[in-house]
Amino acid sequence: MLFSDLLQETYFALSANKSRSVLTTLGIVIGIGSVIAMISIGQGAASDIVANIESLGSNLLVVMPGSRQGAGQMVRGGIGSATTLTLGDSKAIAEQIEYTEEVAPTVSSRKQVKTTKGTNTNTSIYGVTESYARIKSIGVEIGSNINDIQVTKTSKVAVLGPVTRDDLFGEGIDPVGQKIRIENLEFTVIGITAAKGGTGFSSSDDLIYIPISTAQRYLTGSDSVSNINIQVKEEKLMAVAQEQITNLLLARHKIADPLSADFSIMNQADTISAMTSVTNTMTLLLGAIAGISLLVGGIGIMNMMLTTVTERTREIGLRKSLGAKAKDISSQFLGESIALTFIGGTIGIIFGWLASFLITKFGGTTTSVTGFSIMLAFGVSAAIGIIFGYYPARRAAKLNPIDALRYE
Repeated sequence: MLFSDLLQETYFALSANKSRSVLTTLGIVIGIGSVIAMISIGQGAASDIVANIESLGSNLLVVMPGSRQGAGQMVRGGIGSATTLTLGDSKAIAEQIEYTEEVAPTVSSRKQVKTTKGTNTNTSIYGVTESYARIKSIGVEIGSNINDIQVTKTSKVAVLGPVTRDDLFGEGIDPVGQKIRIENLEFTVIGITAAKGGTGFSSSDDLIYIPISTAQRYLTGSDSVSNINIQVKEEKLMAVAQEQITNLLLARHKIADPLSADFSIMNQADTISAMTSVTNTMTLLLGAIAGISLLVGGIGIMNMMLTTVTERTREIGLRKSLGAKAKDISSQFLGESIALTFIGGTIGIIFGWLASFLITKFGGTTTSVTGFSIMLAFGVSAAIGIIFGYYPARRAAKLNPIDALRYE
């Protein structure tokens, strides 16, 4: 049978019962559309997580006080809450580790903040140096960031995140030059940071930045720091830099056994890798759940084709008696099955893309339709057409022409 003849026969066969063809195709449309939408949600979540982590700074290592004894064991020293890191450690890293680009120690605490007008909020206070803004890519919308002169002078100045500004002064207000009180100490607002949104762990917009020297003198009363942020010159040097920093701090803290370290180092690359692994698993799970509807759609195609073979038994017998070969009959019914899935797959891709667009627009969830998900949809459509159409096609091809002509 010529390919053109096969296309013509397929068209006539599917057009003969339009309602049945449409309903059968609908199952594939829903299945393919669901798979694309679910995969797009998973991939969108992965992209969001990676972007949010990278927004914290590029090629970043974070040294935190306290450490874990080992995987699955209890935390020792209270990671992030111990007081084993100092400004001296930060200075030593900056001077002795050759692969560092920037080093920024921070002091953090949560305090009640008030204005002279009586408004108040409870938010995080970060004591930082000038390099912190560069490492974390923190821009300013109004005014200026903390600088090293203010750190040296222990100035009582503050830079507000936009959310904190809105809570204290009102949305869109320029509060530069106005006063706020942190633990009964008066600070002058010198800037508002540009909005960055959530980081996946907290909102970098709901913060107040003050000079680290001011935070240590008036808020913590200690030389210890909450963490040390280190920007490495190149991504490929991060592992080497991490090892050198570990050795340096072990020597400074006079610790011989690395397992007894009173600090831990978070590698941004490792964090991204771990989170990407989690989101990939989630994407696979979502795709598998949506794939169940594809299985149902495939069963629907098989059911329709078996019904069609039964209804057209006499036609099959007549074709065979006129010289049609078994492979011609098989190709005809297999072609009809593939046509149904191809049409359903094409519409399903459009449906899935539209669903992803609507989820992003109205659901507030980022989605990402990629070439991989579209190719997967086409591949699955073709596979369903062949797999679920093969048995009915073979059944039609094996019919005895004499018995088929006698069929009532």
